[in-house]
Amino acid sequence: MKVYAVRFNIYLVLFTILLAASGCKSTSSDEKKVSALRLHIESTAGLAGTCETVSLIRADPVSVTILDNPVLTEADVVAARVLDTTAGFAIEIKLSSTGTLVLEQYTASNPGRHLVIFGQWGEKGTDGRWLAAPLISHRISDGILSFTPDMNRDDAYRLVLGLNNVSKKIAKGTMK
Repeated sequence: MKVYAVRFNIYLVLFTILLAASGCKSTSSDEKKVSALRLHIESTAGLAGTCETVSLIRADPVSVTILDNPVLTEADVVAARVLDTTAGFAIEIKLSSTGTLVLEQYTASNPGRHLVIFGQWGEKGTDGRWLAAPLISHRISDGILSFTPDMNRDDAYRLVLGLNNVSKKIAKGTMK
């Protein structure tokens, strides 16, 4: 009888070790994923050297001229999440205090223009494209930006996961 009990305990210990090792591996893999986010302001087409024209919406492409330099990046993101909406889903970005002030300034001074959003996600940041261009209709003073991206829900979750990982690394001071 003691032989069976010892054998059972060894199997239980090995199973526990394997289970713990596999669980840690997937968690650390998720923590390593990062995403990039760039928010640009629509510009007039007359400023040579400071603008570029980008194509949005894969199904029915639309060209928009934007300023080369982004006004906000993933460094300004505090948290991100995917929201369920009646039309499908949206991404909500919560900005830092500095990002909130910048967003408020640009949305107050550029009504009627578009805020053009670029995202990059996936393994080693290989997946990326222009995601959305919401029209600026009012001043956004709360630092929360919601938009419906031109991507599927799985890619949206990957983007959000990477943005949240970047914000955690920045908060810890470990972002390289």
